[in-house]
Amino acid sequence: MPITKDILIEDLVEDYPFAEEFLRVRGVKCIRCGEPIWGTLEEACKEKGFTDEEIEKVVEEMNQLAENPPEQNTPDVPKIETKPIDKNNNK
Repeated sequence: MPITKDILIEDLVEDYPFAEEFLRVRGVKCIRCGEPIWGTLEEACKEKGFTDEEIEKVVEEMNQLAENPPEQNTPDVPKIETKPIDKNNNK
């Protein structure tokens, strides 16, 4: 099932374990990250000031990772490189 902006956070992190770290590094803490939030991915991102375009980018990147998920706890696999989204559109 593809990830959409309407997916519930609790379903997202259960179905896609990489989602917690992916969102955390972008400032969207979720459920097990110390700042429990509920609702949809879009609501969580909007609460943190993300634009609609930034939310679409997050959804796109997460779907790419879902197609090729990183292996957990494997020393030979490099850590996912992520870049924080610039919420102020600074270049």
